[in-house]
Amino acid sequence: MTDPSPRAGASPVNAAKDIDLSVVIPAFNEASRLGDSLELLLPYLERRQKPFEVLVVDDGSADATSEVAAQYAHRGVWVLELSRNRGKGAALRHGVVASSGRKVLLCDADMSTPIEEIERLEPWLKDARLVLGSRDVADARVELHQPWHRELMGKVFNLFIRALGFGQFRDTQCGFKLMDGAAARELFPQLTVERFAYDVELVWEAQRRGWRVVEVGVAWRDSPVSRVRPWSDAPQMIRDVLRVRFRRRPATAQRVDTAAS
Repeated sequence: MTDPSPRAGASPVNAAKDIDLSVVIPAFNEASRLGDSLELLLPYLERRQKPFEVLVVDDGSADATSEVAAQYAHRGVWVLELSRNRGKGAALRHGVVASSGRKVLLCDADMSTPIEEIERLEPWLKDARLVLGSRDVADARVELHQPWHRELMGKVFNLFIRALGFGQFRDTQCGFKLMDGAAARELFPQLTVERFAYDVELVWEAQRRGWRVVEVGVAWRDSPVSRVRPWSDAPQMIRDVLRVRFRRRPATAQRVDTAAS
């Protein structure tokens, strides 16, 4: 595993404070929209009046992603830079390992799920280690759907992983997830999937440890610019899922819940 470069622009806002929330954002060639996303994220976090940090992990971008993020250093944003593009799973792993919050929120750079939706996930951390934001449970609100072919492929992928015994979750691939911070920093160094199927391994490894995993509906709006390339990324995702499934046997104790249950 190659370590990322040191954080750029460590913020004085929350330095040496007991961090309540770490927000980890993987970013690959996101210079054009990262600033707008941070302008939505930071005012909300500041209004909460709890110490926070935002870790933007530049996944080998060829544009000014790191420079855009560094402009917000004085407001609690730190930047980690990977020397080459490794994938979403690898970027999140580096960000989570570098985090220090009691809670860790994983979210996408496009903010498809509004940051305010964290309030729907936080109560479940009282007795769960991993809370999945979901677009496909009863209380979810999909405000703008993906193109039909992408939505269909997502449903087929979900049926595939359920058939393989990964649990009866309806949506593992939503980018909005909340974890207990200590649990996240324990688990992420063990993950091996570097690209878009990391979510499946995350859920699998949490269940192997007997941790409670909860799925909670969130608001979500499709972003027209997606880093997932369905026809080229899907085969790699399937290979990664099969490798994870048949590499390790699940633990006896598994806790699978949806908010509705």
